[in-house]
Amino acid sequence: MTTSTSALAPAIATLRAEVAGRVLLPEDPEFAATTTGFQTYGPHRPDIAVVAATTADVRAAVRVAADHDLPVGVLNSGHGVPPRYTGGLLVVTRELAGVRVDPGRRAAWIEAGASWSAVIEAAGAHGLAPLSGSTPHVGAVGYTLGGGLGLLARRFGYAADHVRAIELVTADGTSRAVTAQSHPDLFWALRGGGGNFGVVTGMEIDLVPVATLYGGGLFYDTPLVAAALRAWRDWTATAREEITTSVALVPFPDVDGVPDALRGRHVLHVRIAAALDAAAGDEAIAPLRAVGPRLLDAVGELPYTDSATICSDPTEPMGYQTANLFLDELPDHALNAVLDRVGPDSPSPQVLEIRHLGGALRRPPAEPNCVSHRDAEFLLGLTRRTPPDATPEQAAALRAPHAEVRAALRPWSTGGGYVNFLDGDGADTERVRAAYTPANYRRLVDTKARWDPRNLFRHNRNIPPTSPTSPN
Repeated sequence: MTTSTSALAPAIATLRAEVAGRVLLPEDPEFAATTTGFQTYGPHRPDIAVVAATTADVRAAVRVAADHDLPVGVLNSGHGVPPRYTGGLLVVTRELAGVRVDPGRRAAWIEAGASWSAVIEAAGAHGLAPLSGSTPHVGAVGYTLGGGLGLLARRFGYAADHVRAIELVTADGTSRAVTAQSHPDLFWALRGGGGNFGVVTGMEIDLVPVATLYGGGLFYDTPLVAAALRAWRDWTATAREEITTSVALVPFPDVDGVPDALRGRHVLHVRIAAALDAAAGDEAIAPLRAVGPRLLDAVGELPYTDSATICSDPTEPMGYQTANLFLDELPDHALNAVLDRVGPDSPSPQVLEIRHLGGALRRPPAEPNCVSHRDAEFLLGLTRRTPPDATPEQAAALRAPHAEVRAALRPWSTGGGYVNFLDGDGADTERVRAAYTPANYRRLVDTKARWDPRNLFRHNRNIPPTSPTSPN
């Protein structure tokens, strides 16, 4: 709930005295734009926003929030947002955007507000790449804290598996250097547990020696959608570990800006990213090309710095709702259920993506973390455009097909979901719980109770604490 400005006056005064960045209130002209990210549906309405200019600003914001019992949220790019909330204090990190690359150690230090595009550019100058995802303007830290299922996932695993150190502001307003040696419980929980344990102000990550990719997209027209989807499913059974792929059912609108070959068509987009040269890549995907003619065939060698072209995700803010689930398999009955509900002839236009998992994603990292459901074979995600001003009733109606798809695919589901793709109304406590194995979730709850017993950091994909104990 919101708190009146007069009641917050002592907190505001302290923040304005201690914070080098901006302290914004709802009446300030830039407040709405500052507190809204890429996802525009279900905007949050905090009482105070602190646009941090330094790590000290983050410490001050957390101390003041704790002193005045204000729940804390964090915003960078705003792609993955928690359930709608009002009140509290929002730490905006996007101005903490530094990136430092150490090519000799194949590592990068990234600040809380850095985007993947900045990391990709800095690493690419040394022939290296981060384990980034399909969208380079996503915040690198938040993506990694939720697991990080990227373009090279089958070759190298989750981005969270390749974190070396984390700088964290905990609920007492203290900065802590978190490593496997210094704070093993936090290091385990942060890598996959999201923002439940504090505000991450910096992170050291591995870089991989990848300068070029074999990648791009194959686009199949409506008459070939079913055949291409089944061919891709069959092909994944023996796909090389160097190849990470997904397929997306996309109803392209008939509007300016959409390529003529795709405009107004409901297509299957096969997305390919492989740590292979062109000859090996062409050989590997030959069975996919053999399905039939493509509307577009844009697969070939490209620098990793151009990796955003593989999926060509939207770059303009929009409102949407999502759902996802891990699958053990995709038999024909499951594919038919998908096509009946979101295929070209379905009454419910929405984007569906299925990602092929396995490979390095199945293997535990050198330093264990809480990323769960590693045995799944596929991850299915659904996205439905939702106007920013949609009423709860309208949003529920637009979201209803997600439940239908999830119910139809339940026989092949692991029962879990991927935490980074839990957004808005779909990020309730039970779905967050299901994103982890029962043992991992119990350990996360215990870690939360130790480091944030008051659940100060609850404006997120929340893991509530149990009985509190004090950290050492």
